[in-house]
Amino acid sequence: MEDLLSLAVSFKPLFAVLVAVGIALVLARILRDVVHRAFRKIPGIREITVKARNPLRLGLSLIGARIALGATAAGSSWLPAVDYVLVLGLIGAVAWLAVVLLLIIEAMVLTKYSTDTRDNRRLRRLKTQVILGRRVGVAVLISLAVACVLLTIPEVRALGAGILASAGVLSIVAGLAVQGTLTNVFAGMQLAFTDAIRVDDVVVVEGEWGTIEEITMTYVVLHIWDDRRLILPSTYFTTTPFQNWTRRQSDILGTVELDLDWRVPVGELRTLLKQILADTDLWDQRTGVLQVTEAVKGMVRIRILVSAVDSGTLFDLRCLIRETMVSHLQEWHPEALPRQRWEEVRQPAREAHRGPRTAPQPRSEDTSDSQLFTGTLDAVGRRANFSGPGEDVFAEREEHADGDGRR
Repeated sequence: MEDLLSLAVSFKPLFAVLVAVGIALVLARILRDVVHRAFRKIPGIREITVKARNPLRLGLSLIGARIALGATAAGSSWLPAVDYVLVLGLIGAVAWLAVVLLLIIEAMVLTKYSTDTRDNRRLRRLKTQVILGRRVGVAVLISLAVACVLLTIPEVRALGAGILASAGVLSIVAGLAVQGTLTNVFAGMQLAFTDAIRVDDVVVVEGEWGTIEEITMTYVVLHIWDDRRLILPSTYFTTTPFQNWTRRQSDILGTVELDLDWRVPVGELRTLLKQILADTDLWDQRTGVLQVTEAVKGMVRIRILVSAVDSGTLFDLRCLIRETMVSHLQEWHPEALPRQRWEEVRQPAREAHRGPRTAPQPRSEDTSDSQLFTGTLDAVGRRANFSGPGEDVFAEREEHADGDGRR
């Protein structure tokens, strides 16, 4: 009987831990159901909160295990070591749960806004700021968790005073070592919270057209139209000019230019443009103009200005107009297609048509003075104004005066 009692006493902490874990699992289930009922109006709340199930269970189980061991195994020699392991696990579970809660908050905030509209500028701005804020929060939480783990070690706590005393020197050294990284971090935060660029913005960078796919704390990912990815540091967008086609709105204008012959029927092409725009859904009915912008040398330049709801639709609309115009000119007005002209000048054959030689006619002598600074009194005076009077200038003036007197 005494053996059974001693065996029961030795297994009492284990039974207590199992009971505590069971209670923790039930409590986690209840908390999850309460959250589902409280936020039932949010679409997909069950799929969002499923990420928090495991860290919540782990955290509550570790708390229950510590309480159970403290009540049933107080004074045991092995309790401090086990309790220390449980504390480390609890710190990790709490940090994990906090990170997952940030993810849940991010998903709940973003699901409140619809992405069905084309000009979803507010959603893109909010998405950019929420994603970057969540990443900053995750970094802070991980740093705090690591710091808490280190503070549980007595030797590390003893070094705390020395670390704080040398914090100024360490901060300077660390700042110099990671200067480039910190610059990109602050540039990334500036991009997110100053609304310079947003996720899904259409931009032109380094001659490449694409959309902003991701904005991190140190770099920006540009999804180019041909499915390539251009990775740029965050400082690029704060120091280099770039084009943002969806800064305020997504609708945009575009041109189609054709270099044609002078015999092109402009009025007929203008009528054809109206027919093309009326028969397509790519045009947003804002702008549709055909004009002759240049008529020099051997070509006439036709420029067509059209509008669309976004850059992708505009590209397809421009291609449609260009193809239709080319096909129409090829079929109905081939004379309007661009061509090069030249004129051949033939010299008459002198030997075959040589007539009797005649004396050359005397050429009339050109007596006009074409010099600017010599030859006349006005020219000499002009030279004196630029070079300053001298003896040669006065002598030349007297010579001209004597010549006029003799005449």
